[in-house]
Amino acid sequence: MIKQHIPNALTSLNLAAGMVGILFVLDGQIEYGAYMIFLAAIFDFLDGFVARMLKVSGELGKQLDSLADMVTFGVLPAFILFSMIESNTENVYLPYAAFLIGIFSALRLAKFNIDERQSDRFIGVPTPANALLISTLPFLAEKSPFFESLLSNPIFLVGLGLVMSFLLVAELPLIALKFKDFSFSKNIFRYLVLGTSLISLILLGIAGIPFAIILYIALSFIEAVITRNA
Repeated sequence: MIKQHIPNALTSLNLAAGMVGILFVLDGQIEYGAYMIFLAAIFDFLDGFVARMLKVSGELGKQLDSLADMVTFGVLPAFILFSMIESNTENVYLPYAAFLIGIFSALRLAKFNIDERQSDRFIGVPTPANALLISTLPFLAEKSPFFESLLSNPIFLVGLGLVMSFLLVAELPLIALKFKDFSFSKNIFRYLVLGTSLISLILLGIAGIPFAIILYIALSFIEAVITRNA
Protein backbone atom coordinates (compact mmCIF):
# COMPACT_ATOMS: atom_id res chain seq x y z
CA MET A 1 0.00 0.00 0.00
CA ILE A 2 1.11 3.53 -0.75
CA LYS A 3 0.73 4.70 2.84
CA GLN A 4 3.48 2.29 3.93
CA HIS A 5 5.98 4.25 1.84
CA ILE A 6 5.01 7.76 2.98
CA PRO A 7 7.19 7.79 6.17
CA ASN A 8 10.16 6.39 4.24
CA ALA A 9 9.67 9.07 1.58
CA LEU A 10 9.85 11.74 4.28
CA THR A 11 13.00 10.11 5.68
CA SER A 12 14.48 10.17 2.19
CA LEU A 13 13.78 13.91 2.01
CA ASN A 14 15.69 14.23 5.29
CA LEU A 15 18.62 12.46 3.63
CA ALA A 16 18.32 14.59 0.49
CA ALA A 17 18.41 17.77 2.58
CA GLY A 18 21.58 16.51 4.25
CA MET A 19 23.29 15.86 0.93
CA VAL A 20 22.30 19.26 -0.44
CA GLY A 21 23.58 20.82 2.80
CA ILE A 22 26.97 19.18 2.33
CA LEU A 23 27.14 20.63 -1.19
CA PHE A 24 26.42 24.09 0.20
CA VAL A 25 29.21 23.74 2.77
CA LEU A 26 31.69 22.54 0.14
CA ASP A 27 30.71 25.61 -1.88
CA GLY A 28 31.50 27.83 1.11
CA GLN A 29 27.89 28.59 2.00
CA ILE A 30 27.78 27.14 5.50
CA GLU A 31 24.72 29.12 6.57
CA TYR A 32 22.73 27.43 3.83
CA GLY A 33 24.02 24.16 5.21
CA ALA A 34 22.36 25.17 8.48
CA TYR A 35 19.09 25.85 6.67
CA MET A 36 19.22 22.32 5.29
CA ILE A 37 19.58 20.97 8.82
CA PHE A 38 16.47 22.93 9.83
CA LEU A 39 14.58 21.48 6.87
CA ALA A 40 15.83 17.97 7.60
CA ALA A 41 14.78 18.28 11.25
CA ILE A 42 11.23 18.95 10.07
CA PHE A 43 11.28 15.85 7.88
CA ASP A 44 12.83 13.87 10.74
CA PHE A 45 9.92 14.84 12.99
CA LEU A 46 7.30 14.21 10.33
CA ASP A 47 8.47 10.72 9.33
CA GLY A 48 8.02 9.39 12.85
CA PHE A 49 4.78 11.31 13.38
CA VAL A 50 3.27 10.06 10.12
CA ALA A 51 4.46 6.48 10.75
CA ARG A 52 2.68 6.46 14.12
CA MET A 53 -0.41 8.12 12.71
CA LEU A 54 -0.68 5.64 9.82
CA LYS A 55 0.45 2.74 12.04
CA VAL A 56 3.07 1.63 9.54
CA SER A 57 6.19 1.66 11.71
CA GLY A 58 8.70 -1.04 10.82
CA GLU A 59 12.33 -2.11 11.03
CA LEU A 60 13.09 -0.78 7.53
CA GLY A 61 11.95 2.70 8.51
CA LYS A 62 13.97 2.57 11.72
CA GLN A 63 17.17 1.66 9.90
CA LEU A 64 16.57 4.15 7.09
CA ASP A 65 15.98 6.88 9.66
CA SER A 66 19.33 6.20 11.33
CA LEU A 67 21.16 6.20 8.01
CA ALA A 68 19.56 9.49 6.97
CA ASP A 69 20.33 11.04 10.37
CA MET A 70 23.94 9.95 10.04
CA VAL A 71 24.34 12.06 6.91
CA THR A 72 22.22 15.04 7.93
CA PHE A 73 22.96 15.27 11.65
CA GLY A 74 26.41 13.65 11.66
CA VAL A 75 28.35 14.26 8.45
CA LEU A 76 26.87 17.66 7.60
CA PRO A 77 27.62 19.35 10.97
CA ALA A 78 31.10 17.79 10.89
CA PHE A 79 31.69 19.51 7.55
CA ILE A 80 30.32 22.80 8.90
CA LEU A 81 32.70 22.66 11.86
CA PHE A 82 35.56 21.60 9.54
CA SER A 83 34.89 24.64 7.35
CA MET A 84 34.80 26.98 10.35
CA ILE A 85 38.10 25.69 11.71
CA GLU A 86 39.77 25.62 8.30
CA SER A 87 38.88 29.26 7.61
CA ASN A 88 40.53 30.34 10.86
CA THR A 89 43.81 28.42 10.90
CA GLU A 90 46.80 27.79 8.68
CA ASN A 91 47.30 24.35 10.24
CA VAL A 92 46.23 21.88 7.55
CA TYR A 93 45.63 19.06 10.02
CA LEU A 94 43.64 20.78 12.77
CA PRO A 95 40.31 21.00 10.87
CA TYR A 96 40.15 17.20 10.62
CA ALA A 97 39.38 17.09 14.35
CA ALA A 98 35.86 18.14 13.32
CA PHE A 99 35.30 14.71 11.78
CA LEU A 100 35.04 13.30 15.31
CA ILE A 101 31.52 14.77 15.27
CA GLY A 102 30.61 12.43 12.42
CA ILE A 103 32.25 9.42 14.07
CA PHE A 104 30.61 9.95 17.44
CA SER A 105 27.27 10.70 15.78
CA ALA A 106 27.47 7.23 14.21
CA LEU A 107 28.22 5.72 17.61
CA ARG A 108 25.35 7.70 19.12
CA LEU A 109 22.85 6.50 16.51
CA ALA A 110 23.98 2.88 16.80
CA LYS A 111 23.75 3.08 20.58
CA PHE A 112 20.26 4.59 20.40
CA ASN A 113 19.00 1.71 18.25
CA ILE A 114 19.96 -0.93 20.83
CA ASP A 115 19.50 0.99 24.10
CA GLU A 116 16.04 0.23 25.50
CA ARG A 117 16.50 2.86 28.24
CA GLN A 118 15.92 5.61 25.69
CA SER A 119 12.25 4.89 25.15
CA ASP A 120 11.11 7.75 27.42
CA ARG A 121 14.20 9.99 27.55
CA PHE A 122 17.51 10.41 25.79
CA ILE A 123 20.81 9.21 27.21
CA GLY A 124 23.38 11.54 25.73
CA VAL A 125 22.80 14.49 23.40
CA PRO A 126 20.63 13.57 20.37
CA THR A 127 22.29 14.04 17.00
CA PRO A 128 19.71 16.61 15.77
CA ALA A 129 20.34 18.81 18.83
CA ASN A 130 24.10 18.61 18.32
CA ALA A 131 23.72 19.39 14.62
CA LEU A 132 21.54 22.42 15.34
CA LEU A 133 24.02 23.72 17.90
CA ILE A 134 27.01 23.48 15.56
CA SER A 135 25.21 24.69 12.43
CA THR A 136 23.91 27.87 14.10
CA LEU A 137 27.31 29.00 15.43
CA PRO A 138 27.93 31.16 12.31
CA PHE A 139 24.68 33.04 13.05
CA LEU A 140 25.85 33.61 16.62
CA ALA A 141 29.20 34.92 15.36
CA GLU A 142 27.34 37.66 13.51
CA LYS A 143 25.68 38.95 16.69
CA SER A 144 28.64 40.63 18.38
CA PRO A 145 32.41 41.13 18.16
CA PHE A 146 32.81 38.94 21.26
CA PHE A 147 31.15 35.90 19.70
CA GLU A 148 32.84 36.58 16.37
CA SER A 149 36.23 36.55 18.10
CA LEU A 150 35.41 33.46 20.15
CA LEU A 151 34.09 31.49 17.19
CA SER A 152 37.06 32.50 15.09
CA ASN A 153 39.41 30.79 17.53
CA PRO A 154 40.28 27.39 16.04
CA ILE A 155 41.31 25.95 19.42
CA PHE A 156 37.92 26.86 20.90
CA LEU A 157 36.15 25.27 17.93
CA VAL A 158 38.20 22.08 18.24
CA GLY A 159 37.52 22.00 21.97
CA LEU A 160 33.80 22.46 21.37
CA GLY A 161 33.86 19.61 18.87
CA LEU A 162 35.58 17.34 21.39
CA VAL A 163 33.11 18.23 24.15
CA MET A 164 30.06 17.68 21.93
CA SER A 165 31.50 14.39 20.62
CA PHE A 166 31.78 13.20 24.21
CA LEU A 167 28.28 14.39 25.09
CA LEU A 168 26.79 12.49 22.16
CA VAL A 169 27.65 9.18 23.84
CA ALA A 170 27.83 10.27 27.49
CA GLU A 171 25.72 8.51 30.11
CA LEU A 172 23.82 11.73 30.75
CA PRO A 173 20.02 11.41 30.98
CA LEU A 174 18.39 14.39 29.33
CA ILE A 175 15.15 15.94 30.49
CA ALA A 176 12.14 14.39 28.78
CA LEU A 177 9.73 17.03 27.55
CA LYS A 178 6.77 14.75 28.16
CA PHE A 179 4.28 16.04 30.71
CA LYS A 180 2.27 13.51 32.75
CA ASP A 181 0.65 16.50 34.47
CA PHE A 182 1.28 20.23 34.45
CA SER A 183 2.08 20.87 38.12
CA PHE A 184 5.02 23.25 38.54
CA SER A 185 6.71 21.32 41.36
CA LYS A 186 6.90 18.09 39.35
CA ASN A 187 7.90 19.76 36.10
CA ILE A 188 10.11 22.63 37.21
CA PHE A 189 13.04 21.60 35.02
CA ARG A 190 10.79 21.06 32.00
CA TYR A 191 9.39 24.56 32.43
CA LEU A 192 12.90 25.95 32.86
CA VAL A 193 14.02 24.29 29.62
CA LEU A 194 11.03 25.62 27.70
CA GLY A 195 11.30 29.08 29.28
CA THR A 196 15.03 29.57 28.73
CA SER A 197 14.77 28.24 25.17
CA LEU A 198 11.94 30.62 24.36
CA ILE A 199 13.83 33.59 25.82
CA SER A 200 16.98 32.67 23.85
CA LEU A 201 15.03 32.47 20.59
CA ILE A 202 13.12 35.70 21.22
CA LEU A 203 16.28 37.65 22.05
CA LEU A 204 18.63 36.19 19.44
CA GLY A 205 16.52 34.41 16.86
CA ILE A 206 18.37 31.56 15.14
CA ALA A 207 21.53 32.62 16.96
CA GLY A 208 19.81 31.71 20.23
CA ILE A 209 19.69 28.02 19.38
CA PRO A 210 23.19 27.23 20.73
CA PHE A 211 22.26 28.85 24.05
CA ALA A 212 18.96 26.95 24.17
CA ILE A 213 20.70 23.61 23.64
CA ILE A 214 23.54 24.37 26.07
CA LEU A 215 21.01 25.38 28.74
CA TYR A 216 19.03 22.20 28.04
CA ILE A 217 22.15 20.09 28.61
CA ALA A 218 23.12 22.05 31.73
CA LEU A 219 19.64 21.81 33.26
CA SER A 220 19.55 18.09 32.48
CA PHE A 221 22.86 17.64 34.30
CA ILE A 222 21.59 19.58 37.32
CA GLU A 223 18.38 17.56 37.40
CA ALA A 224 20.33 14.29 37.16
CA VAL A 225 22.56 15.31 40.10
CA ILE A 226 19.59 16.33 42.23
CA THR A 227 17.68 13.15 41.39
CA ARG A 228 20.70 10.98 42.18
CA ASN A 229 21.27 12.68 45.53
CA ALA A 230 17.61 12.81 46.54
